[in-house]
Amino acid sequence: QVQLVESGGGLVQTGGSLRLSCQTSGLSLDRYPIAWFRQAPGKAREAVACLGNGDGSTHTVASLKGRFTISSDKPKSTVYLEMSNLEPEDPGLYYCAAKWGAYNRGWCDYHYPIEYWGKGVTVTVSS
Repeated sequence: QVQLVESGGGLVQTGGSLRLSCQTSGLSLDRYPIAWFRQAPGKAREAVACLGNGDGSTHTVASLKGRFTISSDKPKSTVYLEMSNLEPEDPGLYYCAAKWGAYNRGWCDYHYPIEYWGKGVTVTVSS
């Protein structure tokens, strides 16, 4: 079955950097588009970035563009989220997610239903 396991979360100072990893199994990154989502306490879950398996693209939502970058290592079945210049608004639970189908650049902007989720990893930002 599809499994997604996030790692790399932790505590970082404002302005610092962090790289999250999503180790996948039971799927092919060529057949499942992957996305990162996040959710802060009391707030709705929001998209962060996504891979388009239909066109081989990477995309970061407009509000995070320039600070967050998604990438993948297909031989390792791993997806990464590189975060830089972290801000007090960035802490929360970060999820790796996968969806069946072929999707192109920017699909996570449209909030399609997601079939598979990791358990999430916590990111904390200190002043």
